Amino acid sequence: MALSYDQINAITQKKFLPKLYDNIFDSNPLLQRMKKGEGYKKLDGGTSIMVPLEYAQDSSAGTYSGADVLSTVDNEVFTAAEYTWKQYYANISITGLDKLKNSGDSQIIDFVKSKVKNAERTLADQLGTGLFSNGTDAKALVGLRYAAANSNTIGGIAQSSYSFWNVQKDSSTTTLSLAALKTNYESATIDADKPSVGITTRAIHNSFWNLLQPQQRYTDAKTASAGFENIMFMGIPMIVDSHCPTSHLFFLNEKYVSLYVHRDADMKFLEFKAPINQDVESAKVLWAGALGYSNLRMIGAFTALTA
Repeated sequence: MALSYDQINAITQKKFLPKLYDNIFDSNPLLQRMKKGEGYKKLDGGTSIMVPLEYAQDSSAGTYSGADVLSTVDNEVFTAAEYTWKQYYANISITGLDKLKNSGDSQIIDFVKSKVKNAERTLADQLGTGLFSNGTDAKALVGLRYAAANSNTIGGIAQSSYSFWNVQKDSSTTTLSLAALKTNYESATIDADKPSVGITTRAIHNSFWNLLQPQQRYTDAKTASAGFENIMFMGIPMIVDSHCPTSHLFFLNEKYVSLYVHRDADMKFLEFKAPINQDVESAKVLWAGALGYSNLRMIGAFTALTA
């Protein structure tokens, strides 16, 4: 007796989806770092995602002597950025003709596996691209290019009105140099609070490699073991991400950039079902979340490099 779709659903969820989940997050270096670090945060709901921000110092503080009156004025030192849920999906469809062509249990399972692999690649590419989105697609993640424009409203806060909500952007440097890299890196550094990773294109990464002397071309073993090329700069890995747009390089402090995900839509599988008016069975994989920032001034960005 041929496999039923209940059985195919069960096999897909048990065998294929765990690999899909791992492969999606292991495919892109920035996505992987977020997933394996502390930057992938599961939430259980809410109409939006609220990220608390500390943007001012307490004014009721200072020196005093003896019986001086101490200030108890309560000034506002916290606010919050509010991010809306963004949704991504990949469809898996099998037509009646596909079923006939792939008749037999092993054949149909192999066929479904290839369909799931395609959904995996699609979602990995969609999420990877979303991390660098420039806001053209309002349904996409609030990506790094959108944040680096310094002219948008991010999390409900207008960058043009609040300087603390601006990225440390260099839009004038076109030729990469170690001096320019160090200047931008340091602009996103306060004492020991500094960027933890650099992300750029293959061409710019190659230019950076050429700037270094052979004895300076150290790599980060942890990043290399994950299969991603990197060279160290100021003690942090500089990584190639194929989704990083041309001319861009980002210094990220990963404490302040997080990928929030709804726990019930973290690559959720919707089982195969048939519409009443088509000879096709369709399943879907869904993801819902947001890319959220809590301190944009701790991000550095180059936006005009010609490599």
